[in-house]
Amino acid sequence: MKSMDMLYRIRECLEKWVRPKQLAGLIRFYLKCCAPILSRFFSADLNRLATIHSADKWNYHWYTQHYMRHFHALRKKNLNIIEIGVGGYDHPEKGGNSLRMWKYYFPNSIIYAIDIYEKSRLQEKRIKIFKGSQTDEQFIRCVFDKIGFLDIVIDDGSHKNADVIATFNMLFPLLNDGGIYVVEDTQTSYWPKEGGDSDNLNNPKTIMNFFKGLTDCLNYSEFIKPGYHPTYFDKNIVAVHFYHNLIFILKGQNNEGSKTLNGDTG
Repeated sequence: MKSMDMLYRIRECLEKWVRPKQLAGLIRFYLKCCAPILSRFFSADLNRLATIHSADKWNYHWYTQHYMRHFHALRKKNLNIIEIGVGGYDHPEKGGNSLRMWKYYFPNSIIYAIDIYEKSRLQEKRIKIFKGSQTDEQFIRCVFDKIGFLDIVIDDGSHKNADVIATFNMLFPLLNDGGIYVVEDTQTSYWPKEGGDSDNLNNPKTIMNFFKGLTDCLNYSEFIKPGYHPTYFDKNIVAVHFYHNLIFILKGQNNEGSKTLNGDTG
């Protein structure tokens, strides 16, 4: 059995058999003494970091393999990263697992987060948490003003279709050129209770259809529509990558223009 698999199984057994008070003490000891040592040793491997910090982005969801593909070149840069959603619901001392994972993967970056619940007790060096709603435009603007700039946004918040779309419309324009915007858990696009739709797969109000619609922005210069005025998304989205329950949107200057419409078809 691989060392990380063994660690994961040991943690599962502890959670199942150890009394809650004892488990809480063991978790505090682990987070303070063991996790930092293991994290430094495996700092370039997000799959292992997720296991060390019990983040569900691996071993439950299988996101970190895709994150490494898109984030590896940025790992050592000085970035401002914000994740929407801390985890642990309303318990003030639960959650923050993926924030700690990001902290070790991006050793020179500041990790910010927002959550509707009070999570300030989870703050530590290079992790700052704001309390508020991801759909509150005034709150989002206030957070951005305090941070100053954004390089990576990860939406792991409410997962409600309307919330995800509204948050993207607010935050993507605040992202730096070269930045990456990520949406997790897009399975709610098919769940009616979250505003999704499994019957009409062309419903424009779902997460998947909203972002599928943005793929046309990549080719706006090919539109045969006299007088067409490019949208902000037309001019600032350079790639959209879809994975199982996960989307990456890359920001940059989409200004290559059209060769075909200028007579060059080859």
